[in-house]
Parts: sequence; C-alpha cells; structure tokens
Amino acid sequence: MKKIVIIGAGAMGSAFSVPCADNKHDVYLVGSFLEDDLVDEINKLDNFHPVLKCQLPKKLNVIRFSEFNDQIYKDIDLLVVGVSSKGIDWISDEISKIYSEKTDILLLTKGLTIINNQFQTLAEKLKQSLNKHKINNPKISAVGGPCLANGLANRINSSVILANENLDIVKNIGKMISTEYYSTEYSDDLIGVEVCAATKNIYSILIGASEGLSSKSQSSEIKKKYYLNTAASLAYKAVSEMEKLVKKLNGKSQTAYGLAGLGDLYVSSAGGRNSKMGFHLGQGLLFKDAKEKYMKEVTIEGADLAFAIGSKILEEFDLNEFPLLLSVVESICKNKKLEINW
Repeated sequence: MKKIVIIGAGAMGSAFSVPCADNKHDVYLVGSFLEDDLVDEINKLDNFHPVLKCQLPKKLNVIRFSEFNDQIYKDIDLLVVGVSSKGIDWISDEISKIYSEKTDILLLTKGLTIINNQFQTLAEKLKQSLNKHKINNPKISAVGGPCLANGLANRINSSVILANENLDIVKNIGKMISTEYYSTEYSDDLIGVEVCAATKNIYSILIGASEGLSSKSQSSEIKKKYYLNTAASLAYKAVSEMEKLVKKLNGKSQTAYGLAGLGDLYVSSAGGRNSKMGFHLGQGLLFKDAKEKYMKEVTIEGADLAFAIGSKILEEFDLNEFPLLLSVVESICKNKKLEINW
C-alpha cells in the first residue's frame, strides 16, 4: 500500500482518486486553499462529489488544505497536482515545504506559459520553482490522453499516457494507479505530451465551432445535419498543426498522433467546456459576449491558454503554418469573429 496525496478537489483531481483508492492505497484528497467549502460539502455528503455528481470511495480521506499536516505529508509516495494552471506558483511553494526524494510528482494540470519570452511547459515551470527552493532533480511527470473526469469517476474504461524522460519513473507510477478500467501507457516525451495536452483545448474550441463554420450559404438546419464533414476536416488539420507545434517546441512529432494528441482532442471536442464555447463562436458570437451570456462562471481552459500565450503566437507564428491556431487565438484575444481561411 502506497500513500497518495492529491492536491485539488475539483473534477479531475477527485476523479483521479477513484483508481488510486480502488487499488487500496492510502489516499488523501486535499482541497486547495480556495476549496474549503467544496471539501466541507463532500464530507457532509459522505464523499458524494457535488460537481461530479457521483460517489467517491468511502475510504478516501477528504480534507481542507489547512488540515494537511506533517503526519499526512510524511512519506508520500505519489503527490498529484490537480490545481488549475493559475495555481502552479502557489502549489510550487507548498510542495517545496514537503517534498522528499522518494516522492514522485504527477501533474494532472495542463497548460503552457511564457518565461523570458520562451514557451515553457508546466513541468518545467514547476521544476524551476522547486530549484529555487534548493530542490534539485525533482521527479515530475505529466499525464495526458482522452480521459474526462466524469467518465473516470464512474469507472468508465479509459486510457492515458504518463510521461517522463525516465520511463522507469512513470512505469512505477503506472503500477500504483492502473486498474482494469484505467489503462496507462508510457512516453519519454514529456514536452510533447504536455504541449498536446494543453493545446488540444484550443483546437477543441475550433472543432466545436464546426457546425457554424460548415457553410456560409446553407441554412442552420442543413448545417446542423451535415456539419460532420467540416468537423472531421478540422480535426485532421488540427492534429497536423499539433504535430508541427510539438516539433517546434522540441518534442517528438509522433506524440501528436497518440493518446495525448489525437486521442485527447477527440474526447475534448466531442463534448466539454471548450467545444461548447466553440459552438457559440461558430454561431457568430464574439468571445466576450458568449462568455458573459452562456458561460459566465465556467472555466474555459482553451481560452485561458490563449490569453497566456496568445501574444507570442500572434507575433511570431506563420499564418501559412498555423492557420487554425492563429484564427482561434485571434478570435479570443482580440475578441473578433471566428473565421477560418479554407
């Protein structure tokens, strides 16, 4: 039995606790400092998660961050980061207080950032933050692949890919968390997996817009019936761009065609928050109007990423090489109507 601590009691962090607990590990689900009310509600409902709307394992320990004491963080085998990308700086400081050499870190959080005018993955950002606290060579891995939180929480068959330059590290993590319904594959392309996991959120917005983008002349009724031609075309073009982007950022291009790229893009564009935003943009709404009217309190990961890295993309990327990426980023960052040059 291993000790697994998951920080972040939102949808994915909580869902991830299910296979960990099913493998009979000692599992703690720790809310971030912003999630006290959520943690209290989960405990009040006897481990029923109000967002996922399903029962979490009875033996799962769900606690506030203020209750995360030295008895709990002593001898952690796997520390799972499930906070939002905006919380990476905060969690870096907290991890520095409890990290030990035996602890593996697994990032559920997806995103990219810009440091010193260079693109940087969240694993690299976390590593540099820990280095500042004199923690050298932390064992940081990332997970990617087609795995929606609600499906995992309900034990729907899912496959993910765990990435670390040292395959032995992720194979060890896989032994801890794999179940008959949660299958793990492994990659040494940490950069590629993270780039795909992040940017698929932007491309999911685009594919979600495919109904509205399918024709300039046909009626809404016709487009609703036959837009799949457009959706499939955009999916193919999106994966092709992801391949170029992974290579540009020093990952392995073939990663775009695996679970982290094509697989995750499929499930994310088939449903979810990014594709829902895309639907509204495809109908001709501007991003700010769609957000205010339909998704005011909803986090749109693709939009957050566009705002985080969009200025550099718009300044430096070639329209002929990345037409889809530039179209979506411009639509969001400049609040312009989404248009695709076919």
